[in-house]
Amino acid sequence: MYKKVAVEDGLTNVEQALQAAGYHTTAMDEKSLYNVQAVVVKGDSVDIAAEGNLRVPVVNAAGRTAEEVVEVIRDRLQ
Repeated sequence: MYKKVAVEDGLTNVEQALQAAGYHTTAMDEKSLYNVQAVVVKGDSVDIAAEGNLRVPVVNAAGRTAEEVVEVIRDRLQ
């Protein structure tokens, strides 16, 4: 089964790096958050906790390269 990652708008480089690494990506919206294995956000300003009982890794891309984000996702989804 493939691993699907929700990516916040504006993180095109991260989205492309995830796709190159074999992940399926989707836009981050209310519906997609419940059908993904991880979420990537731009920074701390996004209130993912407000989405209820979301139980997937949330990766903050701020200060990281796209490749570093892919590595973090890989580590957390093992």
